[in-house]
Amino acid sequence: MITTPARPAGTGVPGYAQTFPRTPAAAGRARSLVSTALSAWGHEELGYASLQIVSELVNNAVTHTRSSAIQVVISRERFRVRIGVIDRSLAAPTVRCPDENAESGRGLVLVAALSASWGYERKQWGKVVWAELTGEEK
Repeated sequence: MITTPARPAGTGVPGYAQTFPRTPAAAGRARSLVSTALSAWGHEELGYASLQIVSELVNNAVTHTRSSAIQVVISRERFRVRIGVIDRSLAAPTVRCPDENAESGRGLVLVAALSASWGYERKQWGKVVWAELTGEEK
């Protein structure tokens, strides 16, 4: 099992990162990481939306990639919080328009509705899918 402890980001921007095995249990662990970061930064008001967003992004990585591990990163600049999920797949995330009877396909629609902005960055080795939320100025 690949798990690394949460660690501060080395960029000068407050942040945390943790690597998890690509299993369904990663979503719960990612929610714990995000909750801890928000609490440390005093941004508990972003809790519900952030936990939903990280769950959807992690579940997408678990479902749609073949990576053995995924990494969750969360960073803050002033009152903006960014949550990212990193995987080794080069496939772009796709927003679907499921009908009312579909059992899946609403994840990125939910991410878009709950976040101030979202997107992805393609890398040579995979991608980072991210969402940003705006909190109260501290």
